[in-house]
Amino acid sequence: MNRVVVTGMGLVTPFGCGGEHNWNILISGNSSAKKITKFDVKDYKCQVACEVPHGNGDNGTFNAEEWIEKKELKKIDDFIKYALAASEEAFQVSNLNKINDPESFRAGCIIGSGMGGLPGIEQTSIDFENGKKISPFFITGRIINMPAGYLSIKYNLKGPNYSTVSACASSAHAIGEAYRLIQHGQADIMMTGGSEATISPIGIGGFTSCKALSTKFNHSPSESSRPFDEQRDGFVMGEGAATLILEELNHALDRNAKILCEIKGYGMSSDAFHYTLPDSSGDGAYRAMANSIQDANLIFDEIDYINAHGTSTPAGDKAESIAIDRLFAESEKKVYVSSTKSQIGHLLGAAGAVEAVYSIMSLNNGIIPINLNLKNELETKKIDFIKDQPRKVSLSNVMSNSFGFGGTNVSLVFSKYSDN
Repeated sequence: MNRVVVTGMGLVTPFGCGGEHNWNILISGNSSAKKITKFDVKDYKCQVACEVPHGNGDNGTFNAEEWIEKKELKKIDDFIKYALAASEEAFQVSNLNKINDPESFRAGCIIGSGMGGLPGIEQTSIDFENGKKISPFFITGRIINMPAGYLSIKYNLKGPNYSTVSACASSAHAIGEAYRLIQHGQADIMMTGGSEATISPIGIGGFTSCKALSTKFNHSPSESSRPFDEQRDGFVMGEGAATLILEELNHALDRNAKILCEIKGYGMSSDAFHYTLPDSSGDGAYRAMANSIQDANLIFDEIDYINAHGTSTPAGDKAESIAIDRLFAESEKKVYVSSTKSQIGHLLGAAGAVEAVYSIMSLNNGIIPINLNLKNELETKKIDFIKDQPRKVSLSNVMSNSFGFGGTNVSLVFSKYSDN
């Protein structure tokens, strides 16, 4: 089967826009969690989120007019805007030229999202109840496959084009499926990742009602996201997008592309246990990780670092730590683990893609970002949690975990590229 490499990456996160900008803040160990500014939260149990900083484009702030024609801005929700911005950066980083026919027939796009245009749906419902007409762009600016649709038009991608929807594993599935398409010879180039923007009254209210969000740190937002800490009480919602450019190895070599890493493993499983809670034994997470390692033709001891799903929920973090302990039970060493959600919150359907990019950055820089707010860590046997200071260490293979409501689990393995 074909080897698949990553040649481009782009980010829009609560830290702001751009890969280098994100990395510098990430390794400084800062939190992006703040009191919600998008709407009045005084009557909400959860008042904290990690919002994308909007501005004039300076210092990493998101300025939609830099990326999207002004006439299009009112037609689409933020999750489409973020995807367009992240994808343009990824395309530029990859140094791809304009994709013309017939090469375009083997270039595709898969962008995942868990909720799509929720804020626009919410506001349109309110406006309709108040007698306003529904915009002709209501549907096309809200449905989940529209980031992939917009991107296929912008970059002339005439190959596979669709979206993955699997809650918080959506964009990890998108990356995995794009990898499979290239691996099996059905595409040479895939633009893939995820986007999400659901910080809205119904989004915050809905996740609070199912007891998923943190509510105990409203007066100290920077302490609210604390994966694997004994005081964790729920996740902090984030928003943003990440895009990766995947290529068939020889296609990348033929155009002298800079190869950022090789994607080697894609593992999936289902808990088949509960629609929100994970199997407390961690069995589903364990099998996804084991499957990805087998797919990568590696052994567990060759995984150096795991960017954990680590949402900061009581049940989720416990199950994942049990699964990692089980995976490395026969190892003589401990595996490095941290959750970057401790700094940027949980980007739901975009989380897997953002964390994949962060994992690749760790792989290439030899630096593991910290697990912020980890004061009293869960008791584990085989986990070396990175806390207090980033860890400088040689990395060869890294894993990124993404698990979602409905019991869906995904693990991806990224490795340093070698021509062997």
